[in-house]
Amino acid sequence: MSISRQSLLHSLDMLLQPEKFKDYGPNGLQVEGMEQVSLLVSGVTASLAMIDAAIEAQADAILVHHGLFWRGQDGRVTGWMKQRLQRLLAHDINLFAYHLPLDAHPALGNNARLGAELGWKADAYFGEQDLGCLAHVQYASSADLCAQVGRVLRREPVFVAGHAGPITRVGWCTGGAQGYFESAAAAGAQVFVTGEISEPQAHLAKEMGVGFVAAGHHATERYGAPAVAAHVAQQLGIRHRFIEVDNPA
Repeated sequence: MSISRQSLLHSLDMLLQPEKFKDYGPNGLQVEGMEQVSLLVSGVTASLAMIDAAIEAQADAILVHHGLFWRGQDGRVTGWMKQRLQRLLAHDINLFAYHLPLDAHPALGNNARLGAELGWKADAYFGEQDLGCLAHVQYASSADLCAQVGRVLRREPVFVAGHAGPITRVGWCTGGAQGYFESAAAAGAQVFVTGEISEPQAHLAKEMGVGFVAAGHHATERYGAPAVAAHVAQQLGIRHRFIEVDNPA
């Protein structure tokens, strides 16, 4: 079975509501491909490896969290941009990308799905556009919380111990959300979990007594796109496949 490109776009937009977000690039259809879609593949980033894997899978459309176009780009189609666009256009593949809307969906977004993987359910939100999540938890220490994150994501996080003693409140925001650390602490988090850490946050974690767990940008954001794509594919009666392209960052 196949559906139209426009029907797929409409379903994604209705689910993720991109008009509600102030974002860093265009959400929705970024590269127009074939009119009919029967196989939708999902992944984290529209890298050349992801596009080539989608071509091998004979996909008609790709859904990613990190698309091709971002605020501040100079707009020239050269080098890596030419290679990615050339592959998509030559094989007539649609590229859909949703950034903050895919982070924020309360059930299928990156934050919600990472929380589900770790057994955390958000009961409050913080930070710009309320993207950060807070939950009640029970851990003997921040080190125990960090160890669970490492086991679930299958990689060793960067860990800065802050809070001493049991952890009952965790804050998290996937990807490159290290700038949310102070907001998380102000909202009551004893430990903050995200994908990356910048130099200032390591000092702040020690000085503020709030733990910081940086578990990988890719690793924390590999759950939302497949959850959204699987949901929409089932709703529309088309096939879906998640393609994992490993990234240590």
